Amino acid sequence: MADTHLTAEAPPQTDTAAARVYRHALVLDANALPACGSEFAHAGRFQALRESGVTAFKSTLGGANGTFEEAISEIAAAQSLVEQHPDAFIKVTHHADLARAKREGKAAVIFSFEAATMLEGNPERIGLFRHLGVLVMQLAYNHATPFGCGCLDGETAGVTATGREAITRMNALGVALYLSHANTQTTIDGIALSAKPPVFTHTGCRALFAHPRNKRDAELRALADKGGVAGVYMLPYLTPDDRQPQLADFMHHLLHALAVCGEDHVGIGTDTTFFAVDDAALQVMREEAADRRRRGVSAPGENRLPYIPDLNTPRKLERVTGALLQHGYSERVADKVLGGNFNRVFEEIWIN
Repeated sequence: MADTHLTAEAPPQTDTAAARVYRHALVLDANALPACGSEFAHAGRFQALRESGVTAFKSTLGGANGTFEEAISEIAAAQSLVEQHPDAFIKVTHHADLARAKREGKAAVIFSFEAATMLEGNPERIGLFRHLGVLVMQLAYNHATPFGCGCLDGETAGVTATGREAITRMNALGVALYLSHANTQTTIDGIALSAKPPVFTHTGCRALFAHPRNKRDAELRALADKGGVAGVYMLPYLTPDDRQPQLADFMHHLLHALAVCGEDHVGIGTDTTFFAVDDAALQVMREEAADRRRRGVSAPGENRLPYIPDLNTPRKLERVTGALLQHGYSERVADKVLGGNFNRVFEEIWIN
């Protein structure tokens, strides 16, 4: 594991323009805490969520290769979280729930799958999980599935016949097709085959750093042309393996995505936690990274931990807002990137 250095939390954002934009925005993190039903077992997690200012977040359920039973268990835990804390959470079942969460000062939780293993190759299960509230699904994690090919199994295998059926069902049921972990051909196929805009909830730009989890400019343009949105992540895959990414690296990818896709097609999917990372959290992250390597689900670059030291605060997205404004982007564009674009595309995808 590469050396990791914590950065102490800086004072709250003093840029009043950024603070104003952030306060009024519908802030949507398109890939945040996995297994949210267990992540909020500690009271400190609730405090960090409140401090973050995030309006809505997508939570991965079922893990990177969960079974049907494991997925059901995590859905039940997430449902229980929402039911036990109605003052803090709203489970998203319709697009209008996003605006309601902003209005009521709660966090909207979007249930999602990153893996497809819980479907066990059966597209009919998409309907079952949709009725349980899973609104965002993927054809493959890092490896090939009966539906398509993940980014670690080569670039040329595309969407299968079963995958075509899965996409058709997702479109019909109002499930967002996301292709963040798909390889190049499956990504291009998925965009072309989907009748509704697909999304990359969390990715980076391969033009800036060649990594299988990052998308080529051609994929980003195709997504934008279809009306989709690409969320930029805060993972180690933004930079070479010899250093931990910083805010400047994240902004490099975010600004490149804006240049390629346009202001209506870029958002943020941090794939990090709401809470500030301390030494104890770093140790947990190291253990989780080792477990991912043992299970064969990790990607190159996971010798570093999934956080950005100079964004080590629950309110990291307000700092991103300030950086966008400092780079000359308008408050209107910042609002879109913070959540307006994902808000728009989910309205197009989900059935009300």
